[in-house]
Amino acid sequence: MRTNSFVNRKRTKEKENPNLTKLVKNLEKNLKNIKTLLEEPNDLVIRKFNVRGSKHWCATVYIDGLADGKYVRDHIIDNLQLETEGKQIPDDKQQLFDELNKNFLSSSSLQIGYTLDDVSNGILNGSTVIYLDGIDKVFIIKTQGWEKRDIKEPVTESLIRGPRDGFVEDLRTNMVLMRRYIHDPNLRFKTYQIGRRSKKSLVVAYIADVIHPDILKEITRRLESIDTDDAPESGFIEQWIEDNYLSPFPQIMNTERPDKASAALLQGKVVIILDGSPFVLIAPSTLGSAMQSPEDYYERWTIGTLLRILRYLGAFIAIFLPSLYIALVAFHPGMIPTNLAFSIAASREGVPFTPLIEALLMAVTMELLREAGARLPKTIGQTIGIVGGLVIGDAAVQAGIVSPIMVIVVALNAIASFALPAYSLAIAFRIILFGFIFLAGTFGLYGIIIGYIMVNIHIVNLKSIGVPYTTPFAPTFFKDWEDLIFRKPVPQLTKRPEYMETKDKQAVDKENR
Repeated sequence: MRTNSFVNRKRTKEKENPNLTKLVKNLEKNLKNIKTLLEEPNDLVIRKFNVRGSKHWCATVYIDGLADGKYVRDHIIDNLQLETEGKQIPDDKQQLFDELNKNFLSSSSLQIGYTLDDVSNGILNGSTVIYLDGIDKVFIIKTQGWEKRDIKEPVTESLIRGPRDGFVEDLRTNMVLMRRYIHDPNLRFKTYQIGRRSKKSLVVAYIADVIHPDILKEITRRLESIDTDDAPESGFIEQWIEDNYLSPFPQIMNTERPDKASAALLQGKVVIILDGSPFVLIAPSTLGSAMQSPEDYYERWTIGTLLRILRYLGAFIAIFLPSLYIALVAFHPGMIPTNLAFSIAASREGVPFTPLIEALLMAVTMELLREAGARLPKTIGQTIGIVGGLVIGDAAVQAGIVSPIMVIVVALNAIASFALPAYSLAIAFRIILFGFIFLAGTFGLYGIIIGYIMVNIHIVNLKSIGVPYTTPFAPTFFKDWEDLIFRKPVPQLTKRPEYMETKDKQAVDKENR
């Protein structure tokens, strides 16, 4: 695993940042420097002792709670203190340092640090630092021991059929989950450090002999341009590296599912994992991939195709249904069948508002109910959403504020938005919905057509890490339509997406089938 520490940026700031000062050979001065830097917190543990009964002094430094204290005592301090017969301790300090590195410290994650910044980063990441008096460098051993959440089923992406494990907030656990799904030796994890103050670890995962080099190069460039104090969640990374931050459409998808992330890797995409976040990012992303779900492949191709058709129908309803109702009722009643027109007119009798105001009232109410249900405790959130919708809708109809058919239209609109597999895409559609409502209330069907053209112009010009957002619709890759809206049987899906221009284009070896 390679580490990118932004060397050039560090060099330019080395003179300004005292943390990048070199360590000295005096043990007491080194300990004083780290105490001063951290202002001697109560959980900073410093243990000084002689190396195996010799005259050489050393010290271990770690933060209680971040590091596993029992592991430090049993595997580090005991190894350094235990005297062995017939084993001569070198008098030369450099020779002793090399001897400790080769024979005494058995950890597989041992690194050498040279600056105060290396020491502080290691300690604050849960590692243990070992100083040796007379040596201007230290050992840094990973001894993380904090509590972490168990692997459980994803909350935001539940499936009827499929794996039940989901990503957690621990970076190492998430990397292990990825390796469990992909045993390819070409799977790579490239590590970055994000945040000038938080210094969080971020991992870019990809398959070396599949991904297009230009995609990897572009993502690397964008990640290296991030300059912020902290990135508490992967959403910060998404907003830093996306192509168009003004667009409501998500240009980088997020997921809690390791199976979805591994499938993206096999398509030649990149997965970005941030320490402390259970949501990993998938880039590049397209509109077609955002409408797909892992469950499409776990069921037979007929079921998968039907589910996708329902999602596209749901997307249409989520965007256009209220605006179409407004346009037909207010501007084009002649396009409505006669019996239905009479029924709508009868239901609207006594309603004091225009269809536009009526739709806005119900749409805003529905959004408030969604937010209330999401913020309330899980046990009562769903109840409040359902009961609140029924009570408010019925009360509004009884009071003559809205018509019964408008309640049906808005309810269908809300249900359709829940059918979309990507939550961020559903939010984008909910934002666009209000624009179409205003256009329909102002210009009728002509306004809807204008809005539709504007949205299409926008998404056709939108890109995700340089890949057109509407691929493979436009630009057109007919071969990729085999796994777009309709899905061919799995044995016939033998190639990776053409638009990704992967090195290895064959997903199935036909000769060995």
